[in-house]
Amino acid sequence: MYKINHLFAHAGRAVAIAAAFAAAAPVMAQAPMELKIIAPAAPGGGWDGASRSLQQAMVAAGAAKSVQVVNVPGAGGTVGLAQFANGAKGDGNQMMVMGITMLGAVLTNKSPVGLDSVTPIARLTADPLVVVVPASSPHKSIKDLAAAIKADTSKVVWAGGSAGGADHILAGLVAKAAGGDAGKLNYVPFSGGGEALAEMLGGRVAAGVSGYGEFESMIKSGKLRALAIASGKRIPGVEVPTLKEQGLDVELVNWRGIVAAPGITPEQRKALSAAVEKTVKSPEWTKILKARGWDDAYLPPEQFADFMKADQARVKDILTSIGLVK
Repeated sequence: MYKINHLFAHAGRAVAIAAAFAAAAPVMAQAPMELKIIAPAAPGGGWDGASRSLQQAMVAAGAAKSVQVVNVPGAGGTVGLAQFANGAKGDGNQMMVMGITMLGAVLTNKSPVGLDSVTPIARLTADPLVVVVPASSPHKSIKDLAAAIKADTSKVVWAGGSAGGADHILAGLVAKAAGGDAGKLNYVPFSGGGEALAEMLGGRVAAGVSGYGEFESMIKSGKLRALAIASGKRIPGVEVPTLKEQGLDVELVNWRGIVAAPGITPEQRKALSAAVEKTVKSPEWTKILKARGWDDAYLPPEQFADFMKADQARVKDILTSIGLVK
């Protein structure tokens, strides 16, 4: 009798252990992922900064076990886009950072791979753009710069990010609002923010455009002079007027988002969007936004997909109006 009871006791424990493992299986399946994020630009630029900030916050928030960032620069992000769309198909552990600049670059570079080939996951941030000049510049205000543009648009050399991107769009809109010939805009694109900064500090260009956060240290040190912010309102604590305040009816914000590969399953999309949502709602991400001077512009997958579709049409209209797209 003892032996029979002993066997039943062992059997009962075995069943209990099996049940425990079965109950734990879904949790184990949802364990933090090992992810790869493509930054479709050279190190030092906005997409690289966003990718590495996301990498840091995802691991700190426990949304991912590990995150690898891979830089694939070229053609306003369209080289990275093509590589991602073709090479990561069906891979639920890869994502790519992108934004308004890529919308423009797809059009200006006549990219054979468009953003309809990727899976929207989330809009992440909005970065106020700033127009700056070197400290030695004769242009003390945006009105001075506008006057020079109106007199001879081609003589005012601009530096900024990739062709067709947010920086390029803003330079064209400023030229148009100033009464210049946007078709003669003299814009020199750089894949990394560091290169554009070097050109300005070296006095080889008249003006530059980038996110305020990227130029903040140089503005505060007096090496660059901030003439205007391109957002609808001033940045809190920053004494730089908007373009609209100074008579130029221009407003543009550089947003950034993240997308997944084509061909992933609904479950993979849900897992990635949950990991990103957990990250952007974490204290770690809040600290990064504050340190970088970025605004929280989070949109979940469906809303982001709708926004991206509408913004593609808006960007095409802007680029057509300033002569960058025919």
